[in-house]
Amino acid sequence: MATHEINKRRRQLARLSAVQALYQMELADQKSKLVVREFNDHWFENAEGSGEVTADKDYFELIVLGVVAEQDIVDTAISSKLNEKWKLHRLDITLRAIMRCAAYEILRMFDVPGVVIVDQYVSIARDFYEGNEPNFVNAALDKLARECRTAEFESGHSVDG
Repeated sequence: MATHEINKRRRQLARLSAVQALYQMELADQKSKLVVREFNDHWFENAEGSGEVTADKDYFELIVLGVVAEQDIVDTAISSKLNEKWKLHRLDITLRAIMRCAAYEILRMFDVPGVVIVDQYVSIARDFYEGNEPNFVNAALDKLARECRTAEFESGHSVDG
């Protein structure tokens, strides 16, 4: 596998792990630094010993800690893009975690194109859901990305991230 593909896969795994970490934090009412440490010590260490491609630990930590540090901003950004009938607290824990990670990246990770971020998190939603949830995620994140990164979407910018 080429270096570019390995790095892309490492970011994908970091995003999935961040969603899982936020899920764990909310479900078990655990602190972010404890969960990050558990992932680093147990999940990632075991995966590294297997010889398989592993998550980008730094990117994972950046997302998790960033979402927690800026949760009010992230939640407000998501809520502004949801239909009037939907409230963030009504979404199930997994869907909330997906939306929070994605929104944080859209709002703060300008080195990654918005279209890549949206695509990655819609893909994660497809891994967890078979119904309309991936379309719901796509619609809300697309609105957020287009609002926050207007110039990027006008120019048709697209790069792997």
